[in-house]
Amino acid sequence: MFRALADVLRQIGGAVATVVTLPFRALARLFGGASSTARGSRA
Repeated sequence: MFRALADVLRQIGGAVATVVTLPFRALARLFGGASSTARGSRA
């Protein structure tokens, strides 16, 4: 019973974490790609 509840909470937490971090990861990739192409030091 408690294990099933913990699994559900873990899945919900993982989904929330993914949704919250997705825009930040997209921004980081956008700015990181822009800065790396501007410097030309990293491919």
